[in-house]
Amino acid sequence: MGCGSCSSGGCGTSESAVSGCGSKGTCGTGGCNKMNVFDWLSHMDVPASQRFDVVEVKFKGGRKEYFRNINQLEFVTGDYVVCEMASGQHIGAISLQGELVRLQMKRKNVVINDDMHVIYRIATEKDLDKHTQAMAREMPTLYRTREIIREMKLNMKLSDVEFQSDNTKTTFYYSSEERVDFRELIKALASEFKVRIEMRQISLRQEASRLGGLGSCGRELCCSTWLTDFKNISTAAARYQNLSLNPAKLSGQCGRLKCCLNYELETYIDALRDIPTVDAPLKTKKGNAVLQKTDIFKKIMWFGFDKDTNWYPVAIDKVMEIIALNKKDILPESLDILTPEPEKGIEKIPGKLNSDLENLDKKYSEEQKKKKKKKNKSGKNKNNANKPQATASPATDSK
Repeated sequence: MGCGSCSSGGCGTSESAVSGCGSKGTCGTGGCNKMNVFDWLSHMDVPASQRFDVVEVKFKGGRKEYFRNINQLEFVTGDYVVCEMASGQHIGAISLQGELVRLQMKRKNVVINDDMHVIYRIATEKDLDKHTQAMAREMPTLYRTREIIREMKLNMKLSDVEFQSDNTKTTFYYSSEERVDFRELIKALASEFKVRIEMRQISLRQEASRLGGLGSCGRELCCSTWLTDFKNISTAAARYQNLSLNPAKLSGQCGRLKCCLNYELETYIDALRDIPTVDAPLKTKKGNAVLQKTDIFKKIMWFGFDKDTNWYPVAIDKVMEIIALNKKDILPESLDILTPEPEKGIEKIPGKLNSDLENLDKKYSEEQKKKKKKKNKSGKNKNNANKPQATASPATDSK
C-alpha cells in the first residue's frame, strides 16, 4: 500500500535510509508522485505521547488537506486512509506526518480546532474497490457534462471532474473569464448523475497544474510538481532580463506568462543597479554610438556607429565617463580613447636649414656605393671563370 514496499526507503519509510528514492518516480507506491514532500525527519524517533496528531493527506490533482489522527493510528507515507469530509467520506494518501506538518500548517496559517476533520481508518480492500469504481465514472461524466454545457451555450471550460469515494458528491472544476450563471446546469447534472453537485472555479494556472504536461524546457510543469503559490507575472520581468517580447515563447501551457520568469528576476534587478541608463547616443569624434545590447553580469555595454555593422564592447566605467564628458560638451576621440593624444612632430635641430637636402644626398650616395660593390663582385666572378683549371697527374715511379 504505502512506500514501505520500496526497498530504497528514500521516501521517509525506512529508519535506516533517508536518502532520495532511487526509483525516480517509477515505484508506483505513492511516495514519489508529484507534490510529494521529502520527510527529512523520518529517521528521528519521537515518543508516542509527543507526536503531532495532525497528518497531511493528498487527493487527486495534488490537492492537500490536514486531518487529525485522533485514534493514534500508525501510518506510512503513501498509505491510503478514509477521511471525514463535509458530506460523507473520501479516500486519500498520506503525504506528510510528524513535525513537518506542524511547520507546513504554520506557514499556511492553518489553525487547529475542534472543527478539523479526522481520519477514520486505514483503507481496506473494500474501500479501495469502491474508490476505484468512483474514479471510473469521472471520464464519462466529464464528456457528458461538456455536451450539456455546449447545448446550454455557456461560456465556460470544464477541465476536470472528481467523484467522492462514497459516490455522494461530485466536484466540477471549470475556468471562465466572465461570470457564469450555472443554476440550470446544476439542476441538469443533479437529475442525470443523482449526486450532490459542487462547481469550483479555478484559474488557468491551476488548470494546468491539475492536468500536467511538459514545458518548453523538456521537464514536467513546475505547477504540477512543486510550485504551489502562483505569483503575479508581468512583461516587466521579461524586459529586465532582456528577453524578446514574443508571446509564443513567453507563454506557458496555461496561455499565461511562464512562472519561471520570476525565478531569476531579483538577481537581474540587483545586477541592473550598477548599469547606467543610456537615453541618448554617445557622441564621439568618430560619430554617434548607439546602444545595441547590455551584458548585465559581465558589466559590458555594446555600441554601434552609424553605417557600421560592427559592435564595440565598452566597460560600464568608460560609458559613465563618456556620458559625463558629453554633458560638458566634450567629444572624446572614440569609445576607447577618451582624451585626444598629442601629435608626434619631427624634432628639428636649430641652425640646419637644409637638413632635408642633406638627407637626400646621403640616401643617393649610399645607393651608388651599393651599386659599385655589386659591379666589382660580378667582375671578379667572370675573371675566375676564364682561368684554365690545372689537373693533377698521378706520379709514376721510374726504375
